[in-house]
Amino acid sequence: MTGDGFEAATTRLVELLKQHGVTLATAESLTGGMVGAALTDVPGVSAVYRGGVVVYATDLKAKLAGVPEDLLAAVGPVHPDTAAALAKGVRERLEADYGLATTGVAGPDPQAGIQAGTVYVAAAGPESVRVQKLQLTGDRTAVRRGSVLAVLELGATLVTEELD
Repeated sequence: MTGDGFEAATTRLVELLKQHGVTLATAESLTGGMVGAALTDVPGVSAVYRGGVVVYATDLKAKLAGVPEDLLAAVGPVHPDTAAALAKGVRERLEADYGLATTGVAGPDPQAGIQAGTVYVAAAGPESVRVQKLQLTGDRTAVRRGSVLAVLELGATLVTEELD
């Protein structure tokens, strides 16, 4: 995945992780593995990337990423608390220092009353969790690519805040 700032954002995050000797895991819903693909485009990422889970189906968010079922029942899959739980859960389940997560509606149609382009990205570390709401425009590809770029940047911001 090149262009649109992906290379710079991905390289920056990977270099920060390497510099501090910490690891990363990913939990992806609407991006379907695009975050993991962007990360694994960087040579040497194996030193810091533990792996990721694609949890497109709501039940898999609980089964694979550790999102509490009662949280999913209460707020649904597209919610800031769900994004935070995804990032924390994948961090714990994959035994990484940091976790990144994406959840949202890529479109073109709304889902459960949530407008296409509504996305939550999250980053979780040992000290804190950050969640960012996005309202992206464009087709499915644009929404998904915007989500990837945003979560990579959020991850770099969190690592910098916690470790620099």
